[in-house]
Amino acid sequence: MSKNWIWITGADGHVGSALKKLLPGNGYHLLCTNQTDVDVTHAADVQLYADMNRPVAIINCAALSNPALCEQNPEQAYNVNALGARNLAVAANRVGACLIQMSTDDVFGNQGTTPYNEFDPMPVPNSIYGKSKLAGERYVSYLCARHIIIRSSWVYGTGSDFVDTFLRAGDELKVANNEIAVPTSAKELAKVILSLLGSSNYGTYHAVCTGGPVTRYEYAEMLKKLTGKDIHLVPVLGDGSERPSYSVLDNMMLRISGMEEPKDWKEALSEFLTECGFHPTL
Repeated sequence: MSKNWIWITGADGHVGSALKKLLPGNGYHLLCTNQTDVDVTHAADVQLYADMNRPVAIINCAALSNPALCEQNPEQAYNVNALGARNLAVAANRVGACLIQMSTDDVFGNQGTTPYNEFDPMPVPNSIYGKSKLAGERYVSYLCARHIIIRSSWVYGTGSDFVDTFLRAGDELKVANNEIAVPTSAKELAKVILSLLGSSNYGTYHAVCTGGPVTRYEYAEMLKKLTGKDIHLVPVLGDGSERPSYSVLDNMMLRISGMEEPKDWKEALSEFLTECGFHPTL
């Protein structure tokens, strides 16, 4: 198969959808799968698909990402987020592909007060979601020689997310005012992935929009401003059990590698809302 074939798992999610728009115009051919096509928790199926198609890279966007669902179903969370990553790592290593593993700020717990860079001590997550994604990172780093791990935060795009929740809300929305991170556009995240594809810049990267950090309440206030939606925002306290209270990521590896960081989060959000049919002004 052509050296430009890329296998994207979880291809209908936020990042997968953004990659499907971006990569074909940049010379790549895509193999897009979801659970019904290739279940990443089935090692034999993953290996067979990789052997048959021999992609140059695998981008793992498949995940059980709902924190509450992960808490209720820990075995399912570890099966998808940890063993799924393991299966892809083994398959990628076997066919000589680079594995790009999408990860999350949730691998950090509630211990931090300053932005986390990629060289900070090993994170200690609180939630099952964070623990299972960290386990997936470890499998990838141990089992695949050519790997890139990308952590991001508060990613939005096509599908269910905080922006979608805000747009669907009625007259009132309760929003945590003690959760701090950086909203990141899936489109901007896809640009970072594109810049890493085909390179030998292996390792772990943080990739979040610049211009932050903000509280989730401030994020909602910006959404209210940009959409003109008449909604009453009610500040509440998150308990930190499902989402870390502070999970600000620093894009140090992008900077010291001479790579472009994602754009300002407000600009990226305005661009996304324009694509959704709004007419925002910053």
